[in-house]
Amino acid sequence: MGFWELLVLAVGLSMDAFAVAVCKGLSLRSLRPRHMAVVGAWFGAFQALMPAAGWLLGAAFAHRIAAIDHWIAFVLLSLIGGNMIREALSREEEDCDPSLAPAAMLLLAVATSIDALAVGVTFAFLQVELIPAVTLIGVCTFLLSAAGVKIGHLFGVKYKSRAELLGGAVLVLIGLKILLEHLDLI
Repeated sequence: MGFWELLVLAVGLSMDAFAVAVCKGLSLRSLRPRHMAVVGAWFGAFQALMPAAGWLLGAAFAHRIAAIDHWIAFVLLSLIGGNMIREALSREEEDCDPSLAPAAMLLLAVATSIDALAVGVTFAFLQVELIPAVTLIGVCTFLLSAAGVKIGHLFGVKYKSRAELLGGAVLVLIGLKILLEHLDLI
């Protein structure tokens, strides 16, 4: 997986965190740079840690399923992306809690990074260099989450659904590309 593919993947993974950050920004009465840094740090750290944990899990059994690893990557990325698309198209309103307390942020950081765990498993199958990959994902998520807080504070929920929809579509397309490349169709 090249740099540009990894960057697109990082942006796609960041969209859940971005959407929640928009919601956080919407709920804050006053916005300080510290708020953006706190949200960005929580989401960026967990988006970096979860693929590393997934990679460790995947590396433990990658050699046993090498013949179908491309199918696993395709299915995982498609499920994650499909779920993001479903959530984006849902009419369900999410409650926006302004709390930046560690307990609240921990729950949100874990919830928005579960998909990154599954992507980390695919990293083991695709033999992605882990440190540069998780660093790029973490930095990208930090920046987009911090921006999401600001955007949410300024514009509200207008961009939340679009971000989730775009992120889901990107993940599905990356999964499809992996599958098609492995089957020598592109």
